[in-house]
Amino acid sequence: MVQRATSPTPKFFRLLRAIGLSIAAAAGVILTAPVAVPAAVITAAGYAVVVGGVLSAVSQVTVEDE
Repeated sequence: MVQRATSPTPKFFRLLRAIGLSIAAAAGVILTAPVAVPAAVITAAGYAVVVGGVLSAVSQVTVEDE
């Protein structure tokens, strides 16, 4: 698993990993906002954290076929 995670990642999946990290970061900011936020926004941000994390994890372990 470590070898797969440290192997070269294709360009498309590096882009998806960056997008996933951005989604997770933005959702994390919404979840930790010190202002009152509607419950629907909190729920959507919770799902966005999960989606961003899964997208990033799957993109990280995708390797180029040799």
